[in-house]
Amino acid sequence: MPPIVTIIILAVIIFGIAPMVLLSFILYSVLMVRNKPEKWGRECSAPEDPVMVRMFEDGVAWGKAHADVKRDVEIENDGFKLVGEYYDFGFDKAVIILPGRTESLLYSLYFAEPYRKCGRNVLVIDQRSHGLSEGTFNSVGLVEYRDTLKWAELLHDKLGNREIFIHGICIGSSNALNALTSAGCPDYINGMAAEGMYINFCETFGNHMKDMNKPTFPLLYGVMAIISLRAHAGVISNGPLKRIEKLKKPILFLHSREDIYSLPEKSSAIFEKCTAKKRVVWFDHGGHSRVRQAEQEKYDASIADFLRDFIDC
Repeated sequence: MPPIVTIIILAVIIFGIAPMVLLSFILYSVLMVRNKPEKWGRECSAPEDPVMVRMFEDGVAWGKAHADVKRDVEIENDGFKLVGEYYDFGFDKAVIILPGRTESLLYSLYFAEPYRKCGRNVLVIDQRSHGLSEGTFNSVGLVEYRDTLKWAELLHDKLGNREIFIHGICIGSSNALNALTSAGCPDYINGMAAEGMYINFCETFGNHMKDMNKPTFPLLYGVMAIISLRAHAGVISNGPLKRIEKLKKPILFLHSREDIYSLPEKSSAIFEKCTAKKRVVWFDHGGHSRVRQAEQEKYDASIADFLRDFIDC
């Protein structure tokens, strides 16, 4: 090989590829790694956002109002101690509420009331690497779904719930879909609701970066590659658009036309590809993961109607 070619190749590696790899690891560490205990704790994740603060405070208030039926619960999975709160209203059915990235169980309490009204006990959890649960990496539901199955086992085998429904928000909906389409999913998990489901995490994360006026190429794909290596699963190839065709249990899609992260025109492809029993409810208002705050009456009624028509019928 001529010396000049060798010099050019080395220059590309040193001044092109190497900085991109380094910056990708830095961005991944900032956004997907819990490198200190207080990161992704039990405080409001966006104290500068009045909508998120209101949702968080309403959830905390709901928990306090029902503290008399609450019990702390925990499981161990993949070597991690994971914690949750179980609200036992005396029913024989339960819901597991799965929040999005950076959120703790206190945020999930905001979504509990429609399920209590529909005769469900409520389990909210600190997912691994969040809240008081152990863990370091966020694997966007590609690994965490195994924890969800373990939580469902606790609800069924030890806490007396014969049926379990799962409600997921953003990444939580991908987590739920992973659980319901896995080979180990038990029959007693009988359906799910998905708010703001994206076609794959790369797509929605890229939209987040665009909203922050950050360039997506090439850092976005560097971060996705690292997540895939950590999770031993492809962030794009294992996305909801790919997995939805495997779903056999009923699903309720809740989606806002104002969602700028899980774009309606993209997510519609998931709804169309789904062959399971399904219902799609569109909301005219509400940002990503903020639909219930914008249209609470319609949101809660949509859950109640779906449970009546598809799950409890």
